[in-house]
Amino acid sequence: MSKHTTIRLSEDLLHRAKLKAAAEGRTLTSLIEEGLRDVIARPPATPRSQPVLPRVSRAGGGFAEGFQFLNSPKLATLVQEIEDEDNVARVVKSSR
Repeated sequence: MSKHTTIRLSEDLLHRAKLKAAAEGRTLTSLIEEGLRDVIARPPATPRSQPVLPRVSRAGGGFAEGFQFLNSPKLATLVQEIEDEDNVARVVKSSR
């Protein structure tokens, strides 16, 4: 037994759905039903895990022993980029 219901779709999505249904020689209703069946049949999405943060020492704050924040390759790259930007700014300023 089928029921009638009202759904609200963006104009663009509705237009594209109608075009797809027509191209496949089927009704918009059958296209929507297929899509809903596919979504309902999927296993539940796994929740996003929280980011893993570095351990913090309880002995007085700060990073845990062995954590080498200052030796991080990403940090070194960031520091180099900042220094490069500062050098460019100095050159530009001095050339005015």
